[in-house]
Amino acid sequence: MAKPTQAHMSRTISRQQPPFFRQRTRSQMEYYMGAKLIEVGVNPKTAIYRWQTQIQGNNEVWTYSAYWDESRAQLEAAEAQGEPPPPVPEP
Repeated sequence: MAKPTQAHMSRTISRQQPPFFRQRTRSQMEYYMGAKLIEVGVNPKTAIYRWQTQIQGNNEVWTYSAYWDESRAQLEAAEAQGEPPPPVPEP
């Protein structure tokens, strides 16, 4: 079985939340992503991270993605050529 080379985490938040709660949610997602990478044996410092936001009515869906190894190389090559980022898989 192939080893995964990317991870994604999504949260739905209200667009009406105060900035404090929005920043806290963002910090929590960054922390949990780092912990998950360590859990699967990836050094969080070797990964690159990207945020994606989708607006759905009065809510926003924040997706935090981490890429390492082959996925990181592919993402960096695509960004260097000005291509859009790859779509995030649905949960």
